[in-house]
Amino acid sequence: MTLDVAWAVDWVRRSAQTVIEHRDELIELDRQIGDGDHGENMTRGFTAVVAKLDALEAPLADIGEVLKLVATTLMSTVGGAAGPLYGTAYLRAAKATGVPELDSQGVVALLEAALEGIVARGKATTGEKTMVDAWTPATEAAVAAADSGASPADVLSAAADAAHEGAEATIPLVATKGRASYLGERSAGHLDPGARSTELILRAAAQAAQ
Repeated sequence: MTLDVAWAVDWVRRSAQTVIEHRDELIELDRQIGDGDHGENMTRGFTAVVAKLDALEAPLADIGEVLKLVATTLMSTVGGAAGPLYGTAYLRAAKATGVPELDSQGVVALLEAALEGIVARGKATTGEKTMVDAWTPATEAAVAAADSGASPADVLSAAADAAHEGAEATIPLVATKGRASYLGERSAGHLDPGARSTELILRAAAQAAQ
């Protein structure tokens, strides 16, 4: 089994749908430790991505082209930290996936590239209460699943499950990066909104693969 361009497009559309459905939740999470705009920014960005997909006159040739469209659109429409971080993630992933289909190791390459982009752009590491705390365990779980012979769909499911656990694990952490770091100890006890949106987007990828 492999994942093709239709999967990538479906992933993007499902990502938009879930971000819109969880808009208010993401706003509230960000209101507690940030600017309160994460849900609105992500909704605006993915709504623009879907509009770009709908306006295409010809289908995109490979998965990388789909992800590049997402990257450039998010970078130009999403404010705050999320635009550059997610934009860089999708752009790095696009460069790693310039093929019509992905096998399990290809899925790993996509996730590893996205994580590298986020780390490079945000200068963050695990334990700092950021989206890295969801992306890192997701990528590690994907590597383990792929190495054990799991299908691409199961690799993505493992990644999404680990992203959920990683996001939940941000609750007790004290933020040391980004706007939340201004709160110091008061940032503890709250779920990081970027980790939550990461979980939603990776779950959308897994659902599209099913």
